[in-house]
Amino acid sequence: MKFILIFIFCCFNLILTAQLSLDAETGVLFSGYNDVRIAGDQGTLFSLTEELETKPQPFVRLSATYTIADRHNISLLYAPLTINSTGSLDREVQFNGEVFAANIPLESEFRFNSYRLTYRYDIVKNPKWIVGIGFTAKIRDANIGLKSTDKSTVKNNVGFVPIINFRVGYKPTEKFGILLDGDALAAPQGRAEDVLLAVTYDLSKKLELRAGYRVLEGGADNDEVYTFSLFHYAALGANYTFGKYQ
Repeated sequence: MKFILIFIFCCFNLILTAQLSLDAETGVLFSGYNDVRIAGDQGTLFSLTEELETKPQPFVRLSATYTIADRHNISLLYAPLTINSTGSLDREVQFNGEVFAANIPLESEFRFNSYRLTYRYDIVKNPKWIVGIGFTAKIRDANIGLKSTDKSTVKNNVGFVPIINFRVGYKPTEKFGILLDGDALAAPQGRAEDVLLAVTYDLSKKLELRAGYRVLEGGADNDEVYTFSLFHYAALGANYTFGKYQ
């Protein structure tokens, strides 16, 4: 009974000393390369950005992080992404079982919504430095669609991707800092990188603002689908913290 009471007390103390932070990021998203072939072993390879027109667009990302004992971080991220492309191709395209004729108006939708659960342990945490490493379980909800005036088709793909998470922050002054934060992993089946480099500014003890550059890159190459893409983000963010540790 004594050990049970001690365990309950320790859990209760951890809850009382934990902190919750909410984070929002927005800005402008620019497409780099975005090459697709569906099916991966039979379709026509074409580019949604070099052969079709893709315009910059706004984006938003939302996350929440629960920190226990000042070093153990559990976070949830919602990062939607939808890119629309228009134009025509100078050759016949076989895409997801359909055949689209050359030189006809085409519209494409590339969607890659990301849901992530992350655990990170901060190895170093002091007023100037934070260095952490962890693991992210990512669920991708993706589809690529192509349509003309008389036909359309969509390839859906939902899957799980394990990724390494990391965070490095340095504060040369009390207010200003530099942050490198992201998820990244490469494997024979494909790769994924989502990395932010930003300058941070503490508006108050609880509210941190940031501005920086985010890169999202990756893809897969298999019999079902070939897709590799690169996106650039001009990003502005805000992080508000509730709790004991600042």
